[in-house]
Amino acid sequence: MMRLYEFAPTRSIRARWVLQELGEEFEAVTVNLVAGDHRRPQFLKINPAGRVPVLVDGDLVITESVAIVLYLAERDPQRRFLPRDIALLSQVYRWLMFAATELEQPLWRIARHTALYPEDMRLPAELPLARQDFAEMAAVLERHMKDRQFVVGDGATVADFVMANTLDWANEVRLLVGRFI
Repeated sequence: MMRLYEFAPTRSIRARWVLQELGEEFEAVTVNLVAGDHRRPQFLKINPAGRVPVLVDGDLVITESVAIVLYLAERDPQRRFLPRDIALLSQVYRWLMFAATELEQPLWRIARHTALYPEDMRLPAELPLARQDFAEMAAVLERHMKDRQFVVGDGATVADFVMANTLDWANEVRLLVGRFI
């Protein structure tokens, strides 16, 4: 049985969501980031980066939420969440990378400079820049989604799960006011 090391409300949600959508049985292992579980030697043996999520499937250890959801979608015999057509598949990869690099990057900058960094290391001037960067890239996604129900193709793919999770994060920090919703 697969084991998912997770902590809500992190990007662990993506891996859990895909596991549940696929109907996969898995053992959920909470790694309490607040309590510092991710810095304990037993967890660092699993992921030396000290980050969640981590999926363990037999001897295989997969870190990074996008890698995990791709792995899960690839191992699904019916390939429900990855298109078989190479052109569509390339677009799934594109939008996964777009979410991780263009949309999440400013979200991480906001998180670091409002909550994660010690107070004396936070740069308040970084916040409006990050918000602007996010808005510009969200506009790209918004134009892409005009008249579409799914990010790629005619059905849900892992790109939809990752994008929904990323947009939920953006909504939590009030970056979607008047946009998408």
